Amino acid sequence: MAVVKANAYGHGLLRVARALADTDAFALLELDDAVRLRDAGYRQRILLLEGFFSAAELPEIMHHGFTTMVHAREQVQLLKTQRGGKKIDVFLKFNTGMNRLGFPAGDAANVIEEVKALPCVDKIVLATHFSDAEGVSGIDWQMREFDDHVARPGFGRSLANSAAMLRFPEARGDWVRPGIMLYGASPLEEATALKLGLRPVMTLKSEIIAIQQLKAGDTVGYGSLFSADRDMRIGIVACGYADGYPRHAYNGAPVLIEGIRVPMAGRVSMDMLCVDLTNVPHASVGSPALLWGDGLPIEEVAAAAGTVSYELMCALARRVPVSETD
Repeated sequence: MAVVKANAYGHGLLRVARALADTDAFALLELDDAVRLRDAGYRQRILLLEGFFSAAELPEIMHHGFTTMVHAREQVQLLKTQRGGKKIDVFLKFNTGMNRLGFPAGDAANVIEEVKALPCVDKIVLATHFSDAEGVSGIDWQMREFDDHVARPGFGRSLANSAAMLRFPEARGDWVRPGIMLYGASPLEEATALKLGLRPVMTLKSEIIAIQQLKAGDTVGYGSLFSADRDMRIGIVACGYADGYPRHAYNGAPVLIEGIRVPMAGRVSMDMLCVDLTNVPHASVGSPALLWGDGLPIEEVAAAAGTVSYELMCALARRVPVSETD
């Protein structure tokens, strides 16, 4: 089940759907985007990860044959109001420790029987979400909660996100929900995408549009956060936070100029960022700049900005032109 929420993590919903057309299912949050997939001809299961938010959405969900997550008592009550029409498949979500969405695991027996008895419900899959599959706590404690209170013979299971798929294959169950790994970024702190054999889907590129000659003591950009300790050349790259590059990336954040790693200098502005060209003396106006992607892991850039690769992908601005390659 390919997770394509948030415009496929910033990559473009329909572009990614074309690339993953053979997947068994798609998963997302947005009902409008689920309809876009159906209208584009995708007939496989489409799961709404947070389910429906009002009774008004249920007729459209049923009409298009979407599968819905059901995680709250209020949703069950809304399902009880449905009369006639198509039946829908349901993923019942139980809280095993994430403490965001889901019925209490201890209520599983009653909830499953109640939902199974609803005339509008067809197949049921039992689901949960791991809070620390990528970290030191792991999933054993949540798996015990799920196995002891939720799991039932005859019902499918949907448990594993990207991190759990990579670290805990025993948790894959019947429906896995890979997200970030589909886009070539690592969900794990201890392993890079390269180590995991993942190739980046998104590469953010620009070029140098100007070069400044600095003398020792000169500063660069807003707030004068970078001060030259010697005479040096600074390249101005056409990319800023209005394009989705993180404003909080600090001095030294990596950029590739002409394929050579250089440090960022000064504060990221709306439309530009600056780099130290000491290691690339031949760089000139028009020299290619690679901000992240093939050759520079997005996780490394995210770490330099105190964030995660998910945020950088999702923040890519509409004004950034996109070219597709095979």
